[in-house]
Amino acid sequence: MKSPLRRRTGLLLAAAFGALSLVAAPVLAQSNPKVRLNTSMGDIVLELYPDKAPKTVENFLQYVRDKHYDGTVFHRVIGNFMIQGGGFDAKFQEKPTRAPVPHEGQAAIQKGGPRNTVGTLAMARTNDPQSATAQFFINVKDNAFLDPTPIPPGDPVPRFEYGGQVYENVPRARLLGAGQLFGYTVFGKVITGMDVVNKIKEVPTGPGGPFPTDVPKNTVTILKATLEK
Repeated sequence: MKSPLRRRTGLLLAAAFGALSLVAAPVLAQSNPKVRLNTSMGDIVLELYPDKAPKTVENFLQYVRDKHYDGTVFHRVIGNFMIQGGGFDAKFQEKPTRAPVPHEGQAAIQKGGPRNTVGTLAMARTNDPQSATAQFFINVKDNAFLDPTPIPPGDPVPRFEYGGQVYENVPRARLLGAGQLFGYTVFGKVITGMDVVNKIKEVPTGPGGPFPTDVPKNTVTILKATLEK
């Protein structure tokens, strides 16, 4: 017959080892998704931030899954500003898109997300802040004027700064409807291939297709966009 003491000791050891095993196997944080753009000038790897702009990231990833970006070109290149692509094929035919993604720029900034600095990835859009679909751009310099401006709490907002000026007791609805405050949603950054981005930004440009300027004279194509394993 086993001694009660030995049996109890065995239970204690089993409990202790069970606790150790729990400590030894922590839950690993999920890594950010990464997308590889295989371009005609080399590969660019992008890291995306779903914790800062979840709808924007999922929108971009769905276009990647749908192979929307395969065969599209960088149709707008401004060497001291940004490179833009993801919307047109080599014949300047605009590819069909899904409905626009809700603008998340201000919310992303409030969550500590990145701004429009060198190497960051942002959504392109028209003058309507809610118009972004598939086109994106990569900043090749710090473009603070593209940054969203978060709106402080309160109604009216007691104090608000914009463009170097201070405004007091501004009705909240007025600020919520101010298009210039939305900026452009940054949702990722280049983690590999910034040398490729820098090569693209230096290509000679001119008119092309429906665009009067800024189109690379030698086409720069996204051959394939894939989700990194």
